[in-house]
Amino acid sequence: GHPTWGYRLLTKVICRDLKVTVNRKKIRRMMRDMGIYTIYPKPNLSKRYHAKYKRPYLLRNLNITHPDQVWGIDITYIRMNKGFMYLIAIIDLHTRMVLNWEVSNSMNAEWCAKMLEETIEKYGKPEIFNTDQGSQYTSNVHIKVLKDNGIKISMDGKGRAIDNIFIERLWRSVKYENVYLQAYEDGISLHNGMKKYFDFYNNERFHQSLNYQTPSEMYHQNEAA
Repeated sequence: GHPTWGYRLLTKVICRDLKVTVNRKKIRRMMRDMGIYTIYPKPNLSKRYHAKYKRPYLLRNLNITHPDQVWGIDITYIRMNKGFMYLIAIIDLHTRMVLNWEVSNSMNAEWCAKMLEETIEKYGKPEIFNTDQGSQYTSNVHIKVLKDNGIKISMDGKGRAIDNIFIERLWRSVKYENVYLQAYEDGISLHNGMKKYFDFYNNERFHQSLNYQTPSEMYHQNEAA
């Protein structure tokens, strides 16, 4: 096999060797249906952290019982026809509510800090904010926003967060329920698609773990009480 071959190259090889006419979209669709994905270098989302600002992990054995107790933030990448885009989201861990999100073709500490400030302005602040040790979270500008708001800082162990299962489940849902099905061509279409998806995810998608409520219902239920 040739795990680094993409659907464009495979289409040409199939047309040449099998003497059949088939278009690239059909090959790409067949690859998705069979769970075949090209192996390619992925963007590094966990660049070396600033050791000075490293913080302990506070969620181990913590019973998360109510909204705004713990927020988590994470970044994933979305593969585009040319290159990739970053997708960042802030989620309330108790209710799975996606409080804020954004897509960008670059990633830096200022961008993450500004997004955090916007989320605090709209929803108030959590007791604990959990991240991995990526440089954008361990930078002074990001730590300052948390300190200024009196928020406890929690950080996963070195490398990609594997025990932050809620965010990992969110990325899996986003990609398998939307991104892989849509094949976005550019940043604008990706942004519009994510806007529709997160509106659906928060307000219409029932979660078995939330007793078949939506994240929005779960997040706002105390306000209505």
